Amino acid sequence: MSILQLISLYTMAGVYIFAGICHFWKPKFFLSITPKWVPKPAMVNIVVGIVEIILGIGVLFETTRIYAAIGIMIILILIFPANVYHFQKAKRKGKFVISTLIRLPIQALLLYWAYTFV
Repeated sequence: MSILQLISLYTMAGVYIFAGICHFWKPKFFLSITPKWVPKPAMVNIVVGIVEIILGIGVLFETTRIYAAIGIMIILILIFPANVYHFQKAKRKGKFVISTLIRLPIQALLLYWAYTFV
């Protein structure tokens, strides 16, 4: 693995581990962007946080990397409705509209990033 690939790998791991920790550190934020149709949002928030931490760690090890990368792609797809909901909410309030809009196509880049490790 090249040095750039290693940097990318460790960065990806750090991003998902940090994101997972944030689900416990700032749960109100994540609950506020959870669509209303999600059942038991507090429990879903905890599960997503745990899964992100596990996947972030899993991507570091060669034996679990492919599975973790696929898991990251799945979680990105599953949480996309929350990003859309967050954008719609921001649009209604007139706050953070640009940043939440930009975040939507970034999801595709994150999917591709994870795909590079499959």
